[in-house]
Amino acid sequence: MRLRFDEQLSRLNKELITMGALCEKAIADSAKALVDGELHMAEAVPELAARIDQKEREIESMCLKLLLQQQPVATDLRVISSALKMITDMERIGKQSADIAEIVTMANIKNTDDTDDIHNMAIAASKMVTDSIDAFVKKDADAAKAVIDYDDVVDGFFDKIKRMIVVYFSKPDADSEYAIDLLMIAKYLERIGDHAVNIANWVLFSITGNKEL
Repeated sequence: MRLRFDEQLSRLNKELITMGALCEKAIADSAKALVDGELHMAEAVPELAARIDQKEREIESMCLKLLLQQQPVATDLRVISSALKMITDMERIGKQSADIAEIVTMANIKNTDDTDDIHNMAIAASKMVTDSIDAFVKKDADAAKAVIDYDDVVDGFFDKIKRMIVVYFSKPDADSEYAIDLLMIAKYLERIGDHAVNIANWVLFSITGNKEL
């Protein structure tokens, strides 16, 4: 019985990795569409978000079956309950990536130093998502704490972009829609970083029974 349970937990880990990879691709494709002007990549992000949503439902079903059909001990309960919380944050990451893609497809944003900062911010946010899932699979509390600390990098990019937009607005020929679009994209990426922090906190809970607040 325990062997089968462990096999199902291993499958759960693989499904979480798959969902995390979809989130990473959604972030990367929306950012690449912004920087490189490849709008077809942005147009494909909503489909990725739909796949992430479907994966959430599949993992949720898997977790409920583990709870109902098996006899998990306290440690197993923490792992399963953490996974249920994590997929909620991952689903929101997918939606926010789709929101970024929608802005990119509708806005006229040219590749500038400003978009370079957003691209670097997207890379940092994607790293947080990937590392948080990896920490869960490896049961690595230090890696989860590193994700939480790394949020300062994403926040730093957000603060830099906000300052840039303030300066941009001071110009007589400033395009307010352009600036607001950039700010919205940066805000969505900042939220993605926050969701990765949430995931990392649930990783800590699954390992130690405590969340870092």
